[in-house]
Amino acid sequence: MIQTKLVLAGVAALGLSACSSPMVFQGPMSGAYEVPAKSTQGVGTVVATVYPSTKAMTYVVEYKNLSGPATAAHIHGPGAAGANAPVLIPAVVAPAKITGGATLTDAQMADLAAGNYYFNIHTAANPGGEIRGQMLRAQ
Repeated sequence: MIQTKLVLAGVAALGLSACSSPMVFQGPMSGAYEVPAKSTQGVGTVVATVYPSTKAMTYVVEYKNLSGPATAAHIHGPGAAGANAPVLIPAVVAPAKITGGATLTDAQMADLAAGNYYFNIHTAANPGGEIRGQMLRAQ
């Protein structure tokens, strides 16, 4: 009887997570967050919305004052603040505002939830990245 209740509780919990509300991850972007840090007037914000039931993620990045046109942009991970990580999700570069999306794996969902993803934007003057923002869960 107790095992049945535990199984039913587990099924109910899974049902709730499948119907749960979207999760939002965001972060300010600047050269100070790059590794190593960059001296730049560039700033921005990254906001990602993840739908747990489908693992679909959409993101919007707005930025300004870079040293020149953006040459590349990506989501990197897993990498905590202060550490570099490989590119996971390439973005299509656009002036001032970048939008995109991806479907995440269970492991990627866990890394994102742990704060181990960041978005960065590259320029010709800063080919390793000019501004970066850690994607942290919004409260």
